[in-house]
Amino acid sequence: MKYYLYNPLANNGIKPEVKENVELIDALGLDYPNFFAGLNGDDEVVLLGGDGTLNYFINAMNGYTINNNVYLLGSGTGNDFFTDIGHKAGEEVLVNKYLENLPTVKVNGLEKKFINNMGFGIDGYCCEVADQIKDTTPNEEINYTSIAIKGLLFHFKPCHADVTVDGKSYSFDHVWIAPTMKGRYYGGGMMMAPDQDRLSDVLTLVIYKSPSKLKALMQFPSIFKGTHVSNKDMVSIFTGKHMQVKFSRPCAAQIDGETVLNVTEYEAFL
Repeated sequence: MKYYLYNPLANNGIKPEVKENVELIDALGLDYPNFFAGLNGDDEVVLLGGDGTLNYFINAMNGYTINNNVYLLGSGTGNDFFTDIGHKAGEEVLVNKYLENLPTVKVNGLEKKFINNMGFGIDGYCCEVADQIKDTTPNEEINYTSIAIKGLLFHFKPCHADVTVDGKSYSFDHVWIAPTMKGRYYGGGMMMAPDQDRLSDVLTLVIYKSPSKLKALMQFPSIFKGTHVSNKDMVSIFTGKHMQVKFSRPCAAQIDGETVLNVTEYEAFL
């Protein structure tokens, strides 16, 4: 039997359409370990949503071993995970192998798993502004690219960053973005880490830096194609199992799109 778990917060609250005679189970607040413990061996579970739904699921499972097939039927507004594995929203994809060996992030007293990335810098700023728009005008369509451009030009100030990767330390000035990536994509289609393999045993830390906001803005569109990594003056890439990033002042951060405010440092590791 297939069980369809519906995230009412996904897809801007629009209830997904599924096959006839399929019962949707509200995924929020579900005791996942007990739910899976009550399944038969050949039962299957389908998650309806996108990146946020997957993030909620992997943290709600809290390390419980999954013995049943789990599928994702992409229906959320954020689908960087599907983009990374070569699928599109609307497809039903078996995801068990992608739910193993997931990284953990520690930030502001939180400890969570993430499926795509831990972002710090102007990406966190974009999520912060988007949350404010949702609170004040919930029906307004959010343009993250527009928010990022305005942030680069006017509102977000780059930081000094101290970085430690597997015990080796580095320092950078004028840092705009400093995400740790499990997959290649984030932010609705930006290929931040084009060489990252989500099935590998390493993470990728990307440092995007420039003292010139105009240069930072001009190079920003190249992130969508992943060609920004060829600009060695502006981009530094690190791979490893343990990343620590500390900014010179508090900034917003995001974990798979979920905003965390007033962050000065984070630690991500496999």
